[in-house]
Amino acid sequence: MSTQALYLASTSVYRKALLEKLTPNFSTAKPEVDETALQGETPEQLVSRLAVLKAQAVANQLTEGLVIGSDQVAVFNGQILGKPHTSENAYKQLKSFSGHCVTFLTGLALVNAQTKQHQLCIEPFKVHFRELTDAEILAYIEREQPLNCAGSFKSEGLGISLFEKLEGDDPNSLIGLPLIRLLEMLRSEGRDLLTQP
Repeated sequence: MSTQALYLASTSVYRKALLEKLTPNFSTAKPEVDETALQGETPEQLVSRLAVLKAQAVANQLTEGLVIGSDQVAVFNGQILGKPHTSENAYKQLKSFSGHCVTFLTGLALVNAQTKQHQLCIEPFKVHFRELTDAEILAYIEREQPLNCAGSFKSEGLGISLFEKLEGDDPNSLIGLPLIRLLEMLRSEGRDLLTQP
């Protein structure tokens, strides 16, 4: 079995909390990566490229270890959703989602710092919104202040009250780190977090 050190190429408190469910034995590092989408880049291409770039940015500073990179976008009507930053924008986003489906795409990469080889997957997850009243949308924004969240909601919090159903293989991917796929990737590198956390 591999005893390679594990690194999370992210400063996201949500991704860190997810990985801590599997193991306490990892380090976090901030990847210095320009996250601007390239002209003509699809959402799938964007999350794939950024997940790999983030992991490689950290792996390039190491001689060994396994580095996890992840990137996520929310897509509605073919458009990538940004963070709302204001209550007005959050209201507009949530109003447009009412009765519709938003797809989250999470790119996940694992880079072996020694061999420079990487694994990559894209994990889709669909959020089906119920029909929302203006009062519900305004109350949600007031209570949870989701202004720094793509899509204007926090699924791990009160955002669950906005949904009709969730559709996907791994609910953790909605928060930003698909743990089922990550565990598969780590096992293929000889690192089993179940028997060797």
